[in-house]
Amino acid sequence: MEMFVRGSAFLLAVDESTTIKNPKAKRTKALVALGKGASFRRILTGSPVTKSPMDLYSQCEFMDKGLLGHDSYYSFQGRYAITRTQRMGNHSFQQVVGYRNLDELSTKLDRFSYRVTKEDALDLPEKIYTVRHVGMTDDQLRHYMSLKNAAIALLDNGELVSAPAVMTQLLRLQQVLCGHLMTDDGELVEFKTKRLDALLETVEEMSGKVIIWSRFRYDIVAIVATLAKAYGSGSVVSYFGDTTDEQRQNAITSFQFGDARFFVANPQTAGYGLTLTAATNVIYYANDFNLETRIQSEDRCHRIGQKNTVTYVDFMSKGTIDEYIVKALRAKIDLSAKTLGEQARKWLEVSPRRGDD
Repeated sequence: MEMFVRGSAFLLAVDESTTIKNPKAKRTKALVALGKGASFRRILTGSPVTKSPMDLYSQCEFMDKGLLGHDSYYSFQGRYAITRTQRMGNHSFQQVVGYRNLDELSTKLDRFSYRVTKEDALDLPEKIYTVRHVGMTDDQLRHYMSLKNAAIALLDNGELVSAPAVMTQLLRLQQVLCGHLMTDDGELVEFKTKRLDALLETVEEMSGKVIIWSRFRYDIVAIVATLAKAYGSGSVVSYFGDTTDEQRQNAITSFQFGDARFFVANPQTAGYGLTLTAATNVIYYANDFNLETRIQSEDRCHRIGQKNTVTYVDFMSKGTIDEYIVKALRAKIDLSAKTLGEQARKWLEVSPRRGDD
């Protein structure tokens, strides 16, 4: 950093600035410190609020510590968040349970930010959202209800699967819907799922190329094998944690310019920076709670170069975690829009029945 301070004036910009939204992260602390030596600092992002209004503090601190009128994250949180004390054993912490003064926060942002939406700047075709409802097999339903009601399931082979933590329980509920489950001993248990059959039926009804997203490695492997069997090995490419750099570039080229019709990927790995405008269809085989990766993955094909309407299909089993996830994402979209003083964008609408989530 010293060489920057002693050198000539320079501009430091952070693209996709939500990567520094966590004030405790090493990356955030390093960039805030580095930014102090810059003559000019800028941030760029399409979605500055992807989890909560608290996302804004570190991004703005990078530009100027007092930009939002607060010298610390806790002062900022105290002004715009509603908290309550939670206790876990001998430890206590402040849990955010709501937000306030968001109109005031939006006004502050307007003083130093400039925001242009894709609708304002680009002439892109519309997005169409739809749902494909997928039923469960008897085994899936039995394991799902056991996990949901008791947070524990005794599988046929006698392996005990527990879910003491809420997020672990939610993850395993979703795994059940996809036809697999990881036991406490690290053993992968598989059972029949209707989701792969629904996938084949869905792509059969589609024309053009298709991107298929799933958060689970197991799903990606199974989807690739299923599509390769039905359409030939050259019809499908994959892009996830196991894919080498060379394989990733070949996958993009084959899908974007070659004969591959299906691009099967993990949104955490392939959801950023790629251009996949050859696709006119996107399937979400298994969502997660991360709004940022959802928005980013949607726009891999809905960007400059796309000439056709893009259809997004979310696989859902009624009254399950699938609907709960979409409801949570919808709430984050609405909260982000309120914080930024905007109208919430059009998106998938799902209202889970009370007691079914």
